[in-house]
Amino acid sequence: MQATKSRNQIIPAIIFLLPGFALFFVFFLGPLLYSLRISFFNWNFAHPDRSVFVGLQNYITQLKNPIFHRAVINTAVYTAITVVVKMVLGFLVAVLLNQKIKARSFFRVTYYLPVITSWVIVSLLFTYMFSGQDGLVNYFLKDVLHVIDKDIMWLADPILALVPVILVDIWKGVGWTVVIFLAGLQSIPVELIEAAAVDGANRWERLVKIILPMMRGTLVFLLVVLVLGGLNAYVPFQLITHGNPMDETHSILTLMYRATFQRLDFGSGAAISYLLTLFVFLLSFVQLKLLRKPAGE
Repeated sequence: MQATKSRNQIIPAIIFLLPGFALFFVFFLGPLLYSLRISFFNWNFAHPDRSVFVGLQNYITQLKNPIFHRAVINTAVYTAITVVVKMVLGFLVAVLLNQKIKARSFFRVTYYLPVITSWVIVSLLFTYMFSGQDGLVNYFLKDVLHVIDKDIMWLADPILALVPVILVDIWKGVGWTVVIFLAGLQSIPVELIEAAAVDGANRWERLVKIILPMMRGTLVFLLVVLVLGGLNAYVPFQLITHGNPMDETHSILTLMYRATFQRLDFGSGAAISYLLTLFVFLLSFVQLKLLRKPAGE
């Protein structure tokens, strides 16, 4: 009797879950497995049945490719700088906006506005600002501040070209970290901070011994999300640098896009995507272990 009752409860649940599972298999798992298959072939887009199986050759080729190495370095540098700056600036701004100041709501909205602006518009705007001859940045540096004698070719240098890419991400993303940090700060009981102040703890001691330990979950959450977002950077690289000069400013995703949709090398594009997926999976595993680790350890 009990088994029949349990079965009668499970069947309606399965029926309700079936549409979701169907969408998952059709639009996510199916294409995921199919692209994995493509990564082992010299894929013929027009005639898939004529595709030649090459095994791990697409992966080996990319791992030996200096352009892929450069894309990995660009993505790692971009991720490291943007994550650190957004977390530090976001925390400082959140601490300020958590105080009782005039027009606090106005400043909170102002800091969040860049988050909801279009990536395309902002990227094109930064491209103009860092233009080598008529850009706004060169104008201020040369004609207003007199810091430089001649225009800097920002987008023509493989290292300097990363500056606008990094700055646009920081400008656009710091507001989101502010919101998350504010939520974490407001979850800390005020009584604890006030009691520490009464006991003689200064601001630095209250920050290090009370605020940061109690915001550990928020910090790890932001670290996980920001790192994954940095590794999947695409729009600013694609719109600002286009991989120029000499394919030295690609991110991993823009390199994957070029291989797949410009060179129509679907096998290499799929291999690049799975190399990134493997790294993201390993990194996510480590970060989740850190997230689940008790605060006292």
